[in-house]
Amino acid sequence: MITSSIRERLASITIARLALEKYRYSIFRYRLKQLSKDKRNPSIVIGASGISSTGWIATEQSWHDITSRQSWLIYFEPGKVRRILAEHVMEHLNPLEAIQATQNFYKFLEPGGYVRIAVPDGNHPLLEYIEGVRPGGTGPGANDHKVLYTFATLNELFTSQGFIVNGLEYFNDSGDFKADPWKKEDGMIYRSFLNDKRNSGGVNNYSSIIIDAFKPR
Repeated sequence: MITSSIRERLASITIARLALEKYRYSIFRYRLKQLSKDKRNPSIVIGASGISSTGWIATEQSWHDITSRQSWLIYFEPGKVRRILAEHVMEHLNPLEAIQATQNFYKFLEPGGYVRIAVPDGNHPLLEYIEGVRPGGTGPGANDHKVLYTFATLNELFTSQGFIVNGLEYFNDSGDFKADPWKKEDGMIYRSFLNDKRNSGGVNNYSSIIIDAFKPR
């Protein structure tokens, strides 16, 4: 039985969450307005949970559905987004939704713009890692994971829509770890070999497939 005190507590939590969501949305719209005045194209973070680095604007799934062309048109002009950052977002989309999102990225990026993507790595050699990130796995959020990508399958998703892909961190199909230098200011990825605290001592306990997918000029 839910007591009145529990109901009141749940109600207060809901009100606080709604207030936070409203505040984040107001900041998002204000920053977009300022960029429009300065005639600068936005750099956006998808599903940011309120976290974004300097120069980036945070968005949330509750008001911006990346699979919907109409949702993009509410806020952005085609060919006018400078950069997109999505850390551990694409694995929450089913294959059709992933194609729709990728098509929207391409449509709304400016020529020469890019999307930086990070997803769990299906070629990671640790069995406990795979168990944690697979669809229905034991890790945080894995109950909502729809796809476990490898570099090859993620690369195919983006190149099939016209992108030029540069792999930054990933295990290949032979189990070799590949890494190219990348800058945090170009799109911060926390769940990476470079930045994840679980990789202390240089041991790869947790990393992601990280790619930059460029729209040709």
